Amino acid sequence: MSTEKKPVRKRIEEIIFRHDTPASKAFDITLLVLIAASILIVMLESVKHLDDQFHKWFWGIEWVLTILFTLEYVMRLYSTDRKKEYATSFYGIIDLLAIIPTYLTLFAIPIHYLTTIRALRLLRIFRILKMSQFLIEGNILWEALRASQKKITVFIVTILTLTVILGSVMYMIESDESGFTSIPRSIYWAIVTLTTVGYGDISPVTPLGQFIAALVMILGYGVLAVPTGIVSAEMVQADKDKKRSKKPRVVIPDTLSCPYCQRDGLDKDSIYCKQCGRELDEIFS
Repeated sequence: MSTEKKPVRKRIEEIIFRHDTPASKAFDITLLVLIAASILIVMLESVKHLDDQFHKWFWGIEWVLTILFTLEYVMRLYSTDRKKEYATSFYGIIDLLAIIPTYLTLFAIPIHYLTTIRALRLLRIFRILKMSQFLIEGNILWEALRASQKKITVFIVTILTLTVILGSVMYMIESDESGFTSIPRSIYWAIVTLTTVGYGDISPVTPLGQFIAALVMILGYGVLAVPTGIVSAEMVQADKDKKRSKKPRVVIPDTLSCPYCQRDGLDKDSIYCKQCGRELDEIFS
């Protein structure tokens, strides 16, 4: 009986986890289409007049897709020999999280719209279509972010400190009528202004407050440039490291120097020195 199950399980594993056979490619493309359809259904369901008209259809299709994704997840666990590695991997966790929200709605937990996390499963398209160069560039970006982690952390702490100070100053300068009713709300204004978002729901009315606001707005452009420059520099360095690692290693042969003129770079089988012309055969032999 075990001899019959093994080929079937291996066949399922080949179809689900590999991307280079006709069956596996057809499975992957079908899976991507179903994921895109599921995301589209959730998006359309959020439109009130469409949900009022087609709610039962949306709900039914979503349950059908969820059941299919559940079967896929179970088949992945069943077919692979590395069940723990898959279950704890990035895609394994995303596959599980993609089916949980729909089931939680049975317990009246309103997190159905979180099924849009399935969009992360579309990242498989890079492997399916063999876009390995995109994965390599993605790794470069990830390495750049990791390398700039400490600098970015220092930058964020500095900005947070600055927003606290600016918010406190504006709270003292402005009045409640202009919207600065508390220090936290003033800090919110400082963050919005410093990041050049500018919602406009809070704005200073005093000349001094407007002057400080103008300085913060100008400072915001410099603030945006700092993390961009840090990450860009690390990306350039990571790209150089990648190219350097691809260069073939040059093997330098053992060389000797001439005992007469001290010239370096002579091969062991040299008979005469390239510089002074003295015979070397007797010396090297």
